[in-house]
Amino acid sequence: MAEAVAKIARRVNKVVEDGEHHLDLSDCELSSFPTGLYLATSAVADKILSISLTNNQLKSLPGKFCTNFKELQELNVDGNFLEKLPHEASLLSNLKKINLARNKLDTFPDELTQIQCIENINLEGNQIKDIPIETLKSLPRLSSVNLKLNPINKDALNLCGIKFELLL
Repeated sequence: MAEAVAKIARRVNKVVEDGEHHLDLSDCELSSFPTGLYLATSAVADKILSISLTNNQLKSLPGKFCTNFKELQELNVDGNFLEKLPHEASLLSNLKKINLARNKLDTFPDELTQIQCIENINLEGNQIKDIPIETLKSLPRLSSVNLKLNPINKDALNLCGIKFELLL
């Protein structure tokens, strides 16, 4: 555990000191997002455009995560245990790409359908059965939705008029 904490500290310090735009907390054994990171990144939070939290044990993201890193353009939470997104995820108005593959989501995150600039949604390998296809059709910049390895009821989908790549 001490090694994981040291790894996190090194990565956060590098972002703060070097003014980097990407915060990589992948493979850090996180079961929750450390609240101390809000304080540690407060001076540069609005400059962080990309965060990777892959291969941790996150069961949820706090709403404060979304309000603190409000300039995020890319979020990668692949390989965790997320069951849902916080309501505040809909406030990530600059988010273009989100990777939620290999989590525990059983419903399509409605918060994503409220982000008008979203381009790419990866939900591969979850437990999603239904897709809000009509709502997704209205997202102006959406170019790709990956729902492979989900128990989708494909027969119930009305795919007429979709303008984005839908991977089932």
